[in-house]
Amino acid sequence: MRLDKYLKVSRLIKRRTVANEACDNGLVLVNGKSARASYEVKPGDQITLHFGARTVTVEVLSVQESVRQADAAAMYREVGRPRP
Repeated sequence: MRLDKYLKVSRLIKRRTVANEACDNGLVLVNGKSARASYEVKPGDQITLHFGARTVTVEVLSVQESVRQADAAAMYREVGRPRP
């Protein structure tokens, strides 16, 4: 599955166009490297998102074409989240 679609389906980013723009602007890293929206996401990949002053890193657990909102969080696991 494409990175921009994964970010939308997993509800990490609300809209696919916003996910696409974030990738184009270098705000999304996969396994420590800047990734394009067309990158094929696989289980085990680590995705880092930069939201302003906040950074979120998640590990991909599963890749599914469609998922209910309640089950979306099961597609990834947060890692390395700094404590406030």
